[in-house]
Amino acid sequence: MKFAQNRLYIEAYNKCPNCGLLLYEEPSGGVSGAVTFEGRLFCSPWCVNWTVDRRRRRAAEAAVPASTSPDPARA
Repeated sequence: MKFAQNRLYIEAYNKCPNCGLLLYEEPSGGVSGAVTFEGRLFCSPWCVNWTVDRRRRRAAEAAVPASTSPDPARA
């Protein structure tokens, strides 16, 4: 994909799998908080923590028996 009129090209888009932030090899200011976790590149440790917490929440929801979850149709 052509990035600018000066013929610079982007070879690949690297996006944080949690928030979708575009990750550049050399961010402006030279400071990068990018973190690799389970072979995936995240923009920050916060996004890694969010992903891990989301997995825990979904696992806890899946572990709840169907008979104990409220049924809106019965209300």
